[in-house]
This record gives sequence, C-alpha cells and structure tokens, in this order.
Amino acid sequence: MDWIKKLGIAFACVALAVIVYSCRMSFGLAPISSIDYSKVKTISIADFQNRAEYVYAPLAIEFNTKLRDMFIQQTRLQVIDSGGDLDIDGEITGYNQYNESVDASGYASKVKVTLTVNVRYTNNTNHEEDFEQQFSAFQTYDSNQLLTDVQDQLITLMVKDITEQIFNATVANW
Repeated sequence: MDWIKKLGIAFACVALAVIVYSCRMSFGLAPISSIDYSKVKTISIADFQNRAEYVYAPLAIEFNTKLRDMFIQQTRLQVIDSGGDLDIDGEITGYNQYNESVDASGYASKVKVTLTVNVRYTNNTNHEEDFEQQFSAFQTYDSNQLLTDVQDQLITLMVKDITEQIFNATVANW
C-alpha cells in the first residue's frame, strides 16, 4: 500500500509539471499602425477650427498640436500642408459643461465637461476607408471648483483621449 501512495504522488508531480510546462502565455505589442508605407507616404492635417458655442482659445491650439504630434511620433508619415495620401480635417463642434450629480442639499456636486470633434478622413490611396465621424471625450470635476481652475488639465486629458480615438480610427488596426 505504501508504494501505491508513493506512485500516486510521483504521478501527480509529473502531471503537474507537464501541465505547468504546457501552459505558457506570451505577451507582445500589437503593431502601432496598419499603414502600408509602400503606398502611403504623406498625411495632411488641417487646422481644426473651434466652432463650439463656448470657445476657449487654447483648446484649438492644443488639439491641433497634439493631433499632429501623434502622427509624427507614431508613424513614419511625412506631415504636409495639403494634398497628402491621407487627409484629416474637421472642426471642434462642442465644448460644454453639464451638472452630472446632485448632493443631498440639491446642488450639483460634480460637473461634466464634454469635448466633441467632427473629423473627415480621406484615404487618397483607398477611398473605401474614407469617413466622417464625431469623436467625444469627457471629464468631471467637483462643483466646488471653478472651471477656469481645472480647465487646462481637463482639456489636456480630453484632447489626449480624442486624438488617440482619431489615430485608432484612421491608421491603427484595432
């Protein structure tokens, strides 16, 4: 009987070793973009004008800069003024704030700031990929703060989110 227990333990150890050895996970990064650089070499990104009802002047400047920087840093495309193999243009259509939640006193405790951008994308090497789409992002802040105190930080976060959405929709293979 003792040898049966030893045999069972040995078998269990071998089985466990086989299971652990065969269960491997591998990690890797997906390609940053799905651009065929043999066909696509340039991109033109027009300045997005702020056409929102509430206009905060630094918003358009930051958005335009971040959008161009994303394509410069994450692709090998040459950014040109107009007539690129890929063409992105549009406008900032919304920059609004809304009361999001109410506290026990009946006053707003959180305020939601939303940024909306309309984008027209043209792939001059494959027009089947062309689109016009709106992209949005939002952030919240405590209502005991003034928008002017948190606005720059919120805009930075929303612009980062929207430029990533645009990048993924246009050239990333997600």
